[in-house]
Amino acid sequence: MDKQTAAKVPAVTLVFWVLKIFATTLGETAGDTLSMTLQLGYLAATGIFAAVFAAAVAGQIAARRFHPWVYWATIVATTTVGTTLADFATRSLGIGYAGGSALLLTLLLASLATWYRVLGTVAVESVSTPAAEIYYWVTIMFSQTLGTALGDWTADSAGFGYGGAAIIFGGLLALIAAAYWWTTISRTALFWAAFVLTRPLGAVLGDLLDKPVEKGGFAFSRPLASALLLGAMVLCVIVFPQRAAARSH
Repeated sequence: MDKQTAAKVPAVTLVFWVLKIFATTLGETAGDTLSMTLQLGYLAATGIFAAVFAAAVAGQIAARRFHPWVYWATIVATTTVGTTLADFATRSLGIGYAGGSALLLTLLLASLATWYRVLGTVAVESVSTPAAEIYYWVTIMFSQTLGTALGDWTADSAGFGYGGAAIIFGGLLALIAAAYWWTTISRTALFWAAFVLTRPLGAVLGDLLDKPVEKGGFAFSRPLASALLLGAMVLCVIVFPQRAAARSH
C-alpha cells in the first residue's frame, strides 16, 4: 500500500510557474545590480551570491518540511548566482555565449544523469531527503546559469533582441504546456525542460526592463526593477498559499 509523504518542494501548479518566472527575472536584475550598477564585477558578485546560495540551501535542507519562504529565497539565490556566474564565464573568461551554453548544458545533463543513477529518479516529488535535495539544488543552479547564457545568446548574438527572445522562449514554453496536456511524454522530462526555459525567459525579460531605450529596453533602474519583482513575488506567496508536492513510496 502506497503511503503519501510530502516532499520539501512545492507542488507544480500555475502559481509555481508564475513565481519561477518572477524569480528568474529578479535574478537577472539583482545580479546585474551588484556586478554592474554597483560595479563589483562578475567574480566578486558571484562570490557573494554563491555564499548566499550555500546558506540558503543549508537552510532548506535543515528545514523539516516545505516552507514557501525558504524555498523561494533559495530559488532567487540560484538565479542571482546563475546570472553573475554565466556572465563571468561568457564574458570574463572569454568563452562566449555559445561556449558557455555548451559547457553549462553538459554540466546540467551530467548532474541529472548522476542524480538518476544514484537515486533512481529525478522527479521533483522525490525530493524529501538530504541527498535528493543536494542533487536538486545543484541541478537547479546549473539550469539557472545555463538559462542566463542561453538568453543572452539569443537576444544579443543571434540578434533577436530582448522582446524577440522573450517571444521565442515564451513560445517554447507554450509548446511544452501543450505537450503536457495532449501527449504522453514523461512529465518529469517536460518539467525539467520547462524549468530550464523559464530561466532564459526571465533573463531577457530582466534585460528588457533595465536596458536603455536605444538598446530595446524600458530603461528601469536595476534596483527599482528588482524591488518591483521582489514585491510581486512576496505578494504571490502571501495571496496564493502553496502546498508541498506529494510523493508515493
